[in-house]
Amino acid sequence: MIDLTIEQESRERGIKRAQEQKIIIPTFAQMKDPSLVPESIKKSLADIGLWDLTPENLFRITWKNEPIPNGGGFDGVNFIEFPSSLTGTEARIIALVGKWFPTGAHKVGAAFGCLAPRLVTGQFDPTTQKAVWPSTGNYCRGGAYDSALLSCQSIAILPEGMSQERFDWLAEIAGEVIATPGSESNVKEIFDKCWELRESGEDLMIFNQFDEFGNYLWHYEVTGHAMEEVLNQVMGSKDTYRGMASATGSAGTIASGDYMKQVFPTSKIVASEALQCPTLLENGFGSHRIEGIGDKHVPWVHNTKNTDLVVAIDDNAVVNLSRLFNEPAGREYLVSQGVPENFTNQLDLLGFSGISNMLSAVKFAKYYELGKNDVVLTVLTDSMELYGSRLEEMRAEFGAYNELNAAADFARYMQGVTTDNMIELSYVERRRIHNLKYFTWVEQQGKTYEEIMAQWYDPDYWTSVQSQVGEIDSLIDEYNAKVGLI
Repeated sequence: MIDLTIEQESRERGIKRAQEQKIIIPTFAQMKDPSLVPESIKKSLADIGLWDLTPENLFRITWKNEPIPNGGGFDGVNFIEFPSSLTGTEARIIALVGKWFPTGAHKVGAAFGCLAPRLVTGQFDPTTQKAVWPSTGNYCRGGAYDSALLSCQSIAILPEGMSQERFDWLAEIAGEVIATPGSESNVKEIFDKCWELRESGEDLMIFNQFDEFGNYLWHYEVTGHAMEEVLNQVMGSKDTYRGMASATGSAGTIASGDYMKQVFPTSKIVASEALQCPTLLENGFGSHRIEGIGDKHVPWVHNTKNTDLVVAIDDNAVVNLSRLFNEPAGREYLVSQGVPENFTNQLDLLGFSGISNMLSAVKFAKYYELGKNDVVLTVLTDSMELYGSRLEEMRAEFGAYNELNAAADFARYMQGVTTDNMIELSYVERRRIHNLKYFTWVEQQGKTYEEIMAQWYDPDYWTSVQSQVGEIDSLIDEYNAKVGLI
């Protein structure tokens, strides 16, 4: 469970800092339902940009921001539905859109879920400690942003091979940026850097998304309810919700599937990873180019016992589809093949991990031979706004993108999606994946054998975390009352 022990002295210092900086902390309830946000905050947001460094933007950590870059209010959940002319399956594939979070990625919510409980209990002291955000990309951006809004120092850690956009933006926001060796799949190097920082003697707190249950809880509660709302909006009387697909990454987003399975007990949870690094599928190793999904270990907060399928996506499909979806010749070709033009104009809503998630949903739909009344959900964690440099690199390496390239990519990577490189998990397969946690978390990162056993055998382990939302919101309300700005 998330430790909610109060540390009074540092809590009082945090409250004083919040008074000085005019900081109000949003509750999980307000992130689920922005109609609960104080009217004074809503009014002030009318003059604030989505990415602006102002405390009011803490209240924009929600799926329900109006999809405009400046001055937007709140609306319904942002989502898109993929046409069958693109996916090659009759199933209804629907994705929540992460672009309209501050920083352009939903990881700002996961970071908040880790930071807020520590802040309002006083376990994290924003006046003395630095917040450390180890990440493969977007999480450290979200953490650095949240830290800036809360007026505390931050250290962002991410692999040196991530897109230049991430580094350029972090250089202006984070107090310090540390680039670790490797790329997306080099997570251990990030953990090693965390141990180095711990042993440095510097006053800091590490918010490791891979083992922080605040990450799991934020997605279970906020993303899960957003998914349910989308279904309530789009499903007809004959429709059936079949499941959700998500890259494992830090196992935050996929926690929304735990909530959805409680509401829809027959639904499935599909865990996705890169074919070039098939950790869950084959206990494998390697390196891949699908930025935003991690690999080479099983996150501590992944409820593997609740996962139904594993799908591996070829990173060649992702990088080539990014060109098909964003180059003018690619979009023109898609329109010529019957994909609605108004939809092709929205394809920049899919970043690399979003393309991978969409392909995972298509493979899931084809595996179960889903039809026109079957609904599958997934998530677009960020958008191509964070990958423009990758398109430039591909143009420099492979030349201009033309109709022939588009035809080949569409046929091979969209219409040619097959059900290879996936497995429907038995009880034994789920346990195998769970046991992979041992090597990272017990042998290397200091977790106990007793707790890894509890994750598998204790029926209350995961529901105990889920039940903490109300207590955390009460602590946030109490904190805000002491700050005295509402």
